[in-house]
Amino acid sequence: MLRQRMQLSGAQAAQGREVNVSVIGAGLAGSEAAYFLAEHGLSVVLYDMKPKKFTPAHTSEKFCELVCSNSLKSDDVYGNACGLLKEEMRRLGSLTMQAADYARVPAGGALAVDREKFADFVTEHLKAHPHVSIVSEEIRELPAAGIVATGPLTSEALAADLVRRFGTLHFFDASAPIVSAESIDFTRAFTQDRYGRGTGDYVNCPMNREEYEAFWEALVSAERATLRDFERGDIFEGCMPVEVMAARGKDTLRFGPFKPVGLEFEGVRPYAVLQLRKENAAGTSYNLVGCQTNLKFGEQKRVFSMIPALKAAEFERYGVMHRNTYLQSPKCLNADFSARDNPALFFAGQMTGVEGYVESAASGLLCGYHVLRRALKKPTIVPPDTTMAGALSRYIAAPNADFQPMNANYGVLAGGFEGVRDKKARKKLLAERALSEIERFKAEIFG
Repeated sequence: MLRQRMQLSGAQAAQGREVNVSVIGAGLAGSEAAYFLAEHGLSVVLYDMKPKKFTPAHTSEKFCELVCSNSLKSDDVYGNACGLLKEEMRRLGSLTMQAADYARVPAGGALAVDREKFADFVTEHLKAHPHVSIVSEEIRELPAAGIVATGPLTSEALAADLVRRFGTLHFFDASAPIVSAESIDFTRAFTQDRYGRGTGDYVNCPMNREEYEAFWEALVSAERATLRDFERGDIFEGCMPVEVMAARGKDTLRFGPFKPVGLEFEGVRPYAVLQLRKENAAGTSYNLVGCQTNLKFGEQKRVFSMIPALKAAEFERYGVMHRNTYLQSPKCLNADFSARDNPALFFAGQMTGVEGYVESAASGLLCGYHVLRRALKKPTIVPPDTTMAGALSRYIAAPNADFQPMNANYGVLAGGFEGVRDKKARKKLLAERALSEIERFKAEIFG
């Protein structure tokens, strides 16, 4: 049972309200939500099973432990989607962005941090906060209300309760790269469904024998990301990486996801074909069909760019394969991260289908905003889809039969400035619009 605790404080005390919020999980998302709510006068009980129990990936008793990388990606606000999201978060009062700026280490244009200093900053701010109570306890069942932010390694008991509640839960993340539509060379590609069946949903990237064999050689020899022991079984049993499939033989892909059967390009069947499928309704992003991969990001760009139609491809998301408990959010969550069947229960972090440290923290920060509005008995306001925060919020809730986790990228943003042909200039305009809109959102929230 979650401990019940009510306390008069801050803005709520002034208005005669007693407000208590339970936050489960002290990773990036839970820490963001807890700190934001406490800063705005709500009493928060933050539950985390450490140090009594650890996930297979965690070793420190501190909150916000970074386990995969010390990099929070690019800090380029006007030329990189994750850089833009970080600036939106800074303007919304993000604790993790404060911590990142405090713990920053030299890394060129990227925001990299000293992991220990980063975790220390967050932990100390939460433990010292007068409106935050810390409870070291494993929560094994979903609460009736509050924020669940237990991350990609949610404990078995709580994961089982999630399955009972929502009927489905993914226990690994195996996704293919996504490229921007405008970076595809359509003079080297063609739109056609196999045997002419369908409505032209696929873009086909043909290869002749020489091109395919060079691609295959590069694929099977490319450097792979390292998986931890506890990840190996679930991932490889559930979804085979394209490089593992290719290693079974030179023609394995040609009889699998790259088969050219039922397709013709300029009257001739290609030797092999990589198919692309629209990632969004607007058709601004395309998924590399059948190319879930565990290659390192730089290797993905090098190898897949060998396909003629993708020679100049811009990768909006690289393929990832790791242990990741996440919901089929379009079926069970609203755009404010609340459960469709219980608006008082919120979810945050990678378990909602956002991918990456920064994106997870952003979802926790947004949950804080939404819970605050609920506490003040005001209607929900979701950031507009012209902001990175709003676009990701809508992505996790939009109908999607092939839903997979998504990181910040320009493909999820609402369109605009299509007449601007210079990509750098257009990204700058999109960023300027997003930052203007996030300021308007913040003013509306507190208005």
